[in-house]
Amino acid sequence: MKRDITWQSKYDAIWTFVSENHRGPSRHHLEEKRILNWLKYNRKMLNKGVLSPEKTDLIMRLRAYIASFNRINQYM
Repeated sequence: MKRDITWQSKYDAIWTFVSENHRGPSRHHLEEKRILNWLKYNRKMLNKGVLSPEKTDLIMRLRAYIASFNRINQYM
């Protein structure tokens, strides 16, 4: 049970980070390294199929939210 609470709190922290900064965490900023590693680890577990369906939905929603802030080249 404690792991689920910790997982949810880290997920909420990343969601607020993306909401405030309008981008995903960067590997170039040391203060963002911890949340980037958490996100990469959960993407890896998602690709392996290890995550529960609830966590899978949350991670997919977060990925779509981060992708919504990606810039699109207007000249293509």
